[in-house]
Amino acid sequence: MQRQSTSGEDERSGETGRRRRQLLDRRKFMMASGALAGLSVTGSAVAKQEQEESESDEGEGDGGPERGTPEYLEEHYPGLRIYSPDPENAEAAARETYTSYLTPKEEHYIRNHYLSPQIDAEEWEIELRLGEETVSLSMEDLKREYSTESVAHTMQCSGNGRSYFDPEVAGNPWTFGAVGNTIWTGAPVSEILEAHDADTSDGKWLMAAGGDHPEGERIFARSIPMQKVMDDCLLTYEMDGEPLSAEHGHPVRLLVPGWMGNNNVKWLRELEVMDMMMIGEEWEQYLHWQQNSYRIIPEGEEAEHNETIDEFDTWAQMEAAANGELDHLPYIYDQVVKSIIGYPGEESTVSPRAQDGSVEVLGVAWAGDDRVESVEVSTDGGESWEEAEFFGPDLGPGGWRQFRYLWEAEAGEHVLYSRATDENGYTQFGPISDPGAGLEAISDDQFPWNQDGYACNAYEPHGVTVTVEE
Repeated sequence: MQRQSTSGEDERSGETGRRRRQLLDRRKFMMASGALAGLSVTGSAVAKQEQEESESDEGEGDGGPERGTPEYLEEHYPGLRIYSPDPENAEAAARETYTSYLTPKEEHYIRNHYLSPQIDAEEWEIELRLGEETVSLSMEDLKREYSTESVAHTMQCSGNGRSYFDPEVAGNPWTFGAVGNTIWTGAPVSEILEAHDADTSDGKWLMAAGGDHPEGERIFARSIPMQKVMDDCLLTYEMDGEPLSAEHGHPVRLLVPGWMGNNNVKWLRELEVMDMMMIGEEWEQYLHWQQNSYRIIPEGEEAEHNETIDEFDTWAQMEAAANGELDHLPYIYDQVVKSIIGYPGEESTVSPRAQDGSVEVLGVAWAGDDRVESVEVSTDGGESWEEAEFFGPDLGPGGWRQFRYLWEAEAGEHVLYSRATDENGYTQFGPISDPGAGLEAISDDQFPWNQDGYACNAYEPHGVTVTVEE
């Protein structure tokens, strides 16, 4: 997989090789464990080319509902709560989605800035700009000329949980359901860049832009640090062994494992190796969602533009900002630790199990690039906590972990919370702060209110109220 390297590149080549061997080992484990039952990992996209082409035309001229209508989303995504049909924005409607390891496409949230474009995969090309050189990459190139890798990734919209902010903030009123866990398959970006002798040294950036914008509108684009690009990013064309749907980025999207959904650019059209993030007048049409949006901005402040940053852990940025150790408002990259109770659901009534009188509490937890170390459950509104146990597949930190807790429940109404702790010791805290507090980081057991409702992992608003029968 590696191109021939000079002696000065041996360390990087060895590290990349170790990473890829780890991914191959993980794939063997996934197949053996049944987590990917029925999914052919290597070469599966090529074998499904006809299916991919037919799916890209789905809903056009077949007598079904037209794209951009509620009826279309209701037919193709029956498990979602729809906020907007044009552009398509919808989240998982049921808590029960968060009791399984893999999220079905029909229940996987959709977040789009423009209506999904109708794309012929055979005609689609990605423009890769490397200084003086420009290379065109077709879908056939991605599938035939580069290796195929699969990875578990918990995709979460940066605004998931936004509706819990008080006072309200602008944007889609996501509750708990703008997150899903999927096996993504595609070509390693590192391999593509190495094949074209790109400068991939630390400190470089990769600009990734989508092709969904109407003429004259802003282009959705992100600047991804080269360290992350070379570590594990993929150009993906499959979710759980099936071609991407139009709403999820058909025919290809950038996958940035462990990082928030805003970094995973759909309908990928442009890549460019750069010395800095997008900034300045020449990038005016591209830089809105890099420099102005997807930032943690307290009440009364405005985002400044920066050429580069050194820290990509969102939580670490927030802590540094609160301590006066960060010279910019945080950018949203890596995900923060979070958990969701999937069962019992909100306002549900449950009966203890006959065999032992317990109620099984189920959910999922994730922490981006980091591992989830533990999950605790409270059944008395946060007064006391008990440790839950993990079960199900463990496919690395990118994918969530399932947890369960056997609750010796007494009859009556109860408020249930879950809170997760990651390998760095970061733990979910309780409520969302008042905007007047001006917090830039989790402080005083509160998650900081911010202007766009981003990165919320406060456990109190994600709790459920449950009634236990006699």
